[in-house]
Amino acid sequence: MTATLLDPGRLTLDVLQAVHAGGVTLTVAPHAAAAVQASAAVVQSAAAGQAPVYGVNTGFGKLANQRISEADLDTLQLNLIRSHSVGVGAPLQPPVVRLMLATKAASLARGHSGVRPVVIDTLLAVLNAGLVPYVPSQGSVGASGDLAPLAHMTLAMMGEGEMLVDGERRPALPVLQQAGIAPLKLAAKEGLALINGTQTSTALALHALLAFEPVLESALVIGALTIDAARGSDGPFDPRIHALRGQPGQIDVAQYYRALLQGSAIRASHAEGDDRVQDPYCLRCQPQVVGACLDQLRHAALVLVREANAVTDNPLVFAEDGAMISGGNFHAEPVALAADGMALAIAEVGAIAERRIAMLIDSGVSRLPPFLTANAGLNSGFMIAHVTAASLASENKSLAHPASVDSLPTSANQEDHVSMATFAARRLQAMINNTAHILGIELLAAAQGIEFLRPLQSSAALEEVHALLRSHCPSIDVDRYLAPDIERATALVHSGALARILRTLPALPALWIPA
Repeated sequence: MTATLLDPGRLTLDVLQAVHAGGVTLTVAPHAAAAVQASAAVVQSAAAGQAPVYGVNTGFGKLANQRISEADLDTLQLNLIRSHSVGVGAPLQPPVVRLMLATKAASLARGHSGVRPVVIDTLLAVLNAGLVPYVPSQGSVGASGDLAPLAHMTLAMMGEGEMLVDGERRPALPVLQQAGIAPLKLAAKEGLALINGTQTSTALALHALLAFEPVLESALVIGALTIDAARGSDGPFDPRIHALRGQPGQIDVAQYYRALLQGSAIRASHAEGDDRVQDPYCLRCQPQVVGACLDQLRHAALVLVREANAVTDNPLVFAEDGAMISGGNFHAEPVALAADGMALAIAEVGAIAERRIAMLIDSGVSRLPPFLTANAGLNSGFMIAHVTAASLASENKSLAHPASVDSLPTSANQEDHVSMATFAARRLQAMINNTAHILGIELLAAAQGIEFLRPLQSSAALEEVHALLRSHCPSIDVDRYLAPDIERATALVHSGALARILRTLPALPALWIPA
């Protein structure tokens, strides 16, 4: 484990990635203590006063006009967490929960939430001990905060909820005791500060961004292999074309392809005498399509890093003048729109890959044997593997429907417009898995196509890709049980094995652009 300083408001994507992977322990930067203590003092003063202050001495949501006596303020916070722990569905995965704990601690540590230092310390103690609160994945509409999932997280920290231990649900209290962590006892406003906020939707969207990174890099590698298998032209990747348009993602993707294809003897073999004037769009428009997707993902990364650093509970405390101001930072619309943009990008990466598979098996376009099999008729080759890819691409089209445009009012119309950000981000995992499987099928097909061009060799990088695949999946000379090969090829896409080959090429632009 690597010890890392949590500097509130300055989390980077690299730190978030390390938290996601489970590779760090976090300690709050010492300079944050003064602001945290000052904002807590404002809340404690309000709790002892007579003026109604939302979430401190009043009810919540539509019940904000109900005044709560001073003697019941701690019970108010306890009841809030119990009543809001109403999630359903499969539990969130440990990397997502780690991000929730870290980003909630980072938000509270900025000193505008009115919580005592012990609240932040408990969040980080749970994270650093490797504990995973049991958090059902469904039940948030992404406004007024991710109430239900954050309540389950908090309930576990209080010793009343559950923890995931080796994938099994266990009562939280003995797990906390075994780790030497005292159950959290809430004071005024602290329950509200813990469950208001966008940390669940943000964590889910970051989880998708980080999970899709090796898949996107694999798409570049596999797309280049398909270009060679189809003996496509490298003219569409000429940097002058892309400079004239000026789209950053397009320019960078064209550069990735030039690097991957450099030195290919297959390229050189048809530089002259090939009567094809232009390649299909699925080959020559890859910089335009995948580059646009990359731009969307880069924008999402910037939004999500900002949101991971944000203060998103309510009301917010400004200790310099003792103000407590109610607002709407808990509304997760920025995350919802970013996640919807990511969904479109993920779907399009898979959609153009499916078109490349269709092109490869069509002998009239690819000039390879029908369905990539030497004895078509007796063998069906990749005929039905393409059908699988088509079904997955179609499924992604439905999943890509924007979640942010849907809103159902809640809390007796007090919360009358919501973001649906949590679902917008949660559904991305299924889309990533679909796209990875499409790419796994394309990898098998492109490698098969390359073998029909032997003894010609592709570039050094792409020959390394071909050899890596063949170390897991032998050539498909005759029909055989293909599903296991698809799973093994897809594992190469997910694992980053193909991405590492791309990353060894010199002087390529970074995938993500630093903020």
